[in-house]
Amino acid sequence: SYFRLFVGAIIRTTCYHPNHKTSSFQSTIQPKMSCTLPLGFSNCNGHIQYSFHNMACGTGAASFDEFGNSKYQNRRTMSSSDRAMMNAFREITNMADRINLPRNIVDRTNNLFKQVYEQKSLKGRSNDAIASACLYIACRQEGVPRTFKEICAVSRISKKEIGRCFKLILKALETSVDLITTGDFMSRFCSNLGLPKQVQMAATHIARKAVELDLVPGRSPISVAAAAIYMASQASAEKRTQKEIGDIAGVADVTIRQSYRLIYPRAPDLFPADFKFDTPVDKLPQL
Repeated sequence: SYFRLFVGAIIRTTCYHPNHKTSSFQSTIQPKMSCTLPLGFSNCNGHIQYSFHNMACGTGAASFDEFGNSKYQNRRTMSSSDRAMMNAFREITNMADRINLPRNIVDRTNNLFKQVYEQKSLKGRSNDAIASACLYIACRQEGVPRTFKEICAVSRISKKEIGRCFKLILKALETSVDLITTGDFMSRFCSNLGLPKQVQMAATHIARKAVELDLVPGRSPISVAAAAIYMASQASAEKRTQKEIGDIAGVADVTIRQSYRLIYPRAPDLFPADFKFDTPVDKLPQL
């Protein structure tokens, strides 16, 4: 008989061998690192019971004690509640991996989901929708915001449904998120567009000045950032189209045009003083 164990799982296994009496083995592993998913194990012709628990983050279900030990060691299967939570944690990890989010975002998302799940405050909403909204909130709270469309792209949930769950979760948990600004997205958008530092700095300056001058009332920070990037790139040698920017920012071409038209009349006042123009301000697209 042999077995193989990995951190993050609590194992109960019984092995049967024709030449030996039935024997059982039970062990609790205390991992030194955070592990969101049970990674796997094997044994010879055995019956194995495992319980999911994230001991480093404290995101286990109610059927685990404070030390990560299952309260139901003799049960052959997990409860439906534990299984649902395990599946949600797995989906959260998968979504985070697809957009390269760090470990602390996953941990916070798991904690948010656990609170909502145990409170049963979003009955009628799918666990996937709740998990997606929790990921969106965690990103905002950890200072690395992602757009609703970016979360939609890695989940099976619509932007509208994530938005609904987002509002319900904030209300249920009595928590909040900081308001997003154009600066929250500028560096990532420009980097993904392959734009040089000078263009990024100009776009950041344009967006900030547009807000200070109240040129874009009611416009979302994402659409303003996209319009500022378009203006800065068109004034430089590294030009990008509305479609290229829209694909990265997750906004429609028409949305970029609407915000751009609001800031275009004040273009001379928006660029930083040291910007090196490849295309003069008076030659910028008027759209």
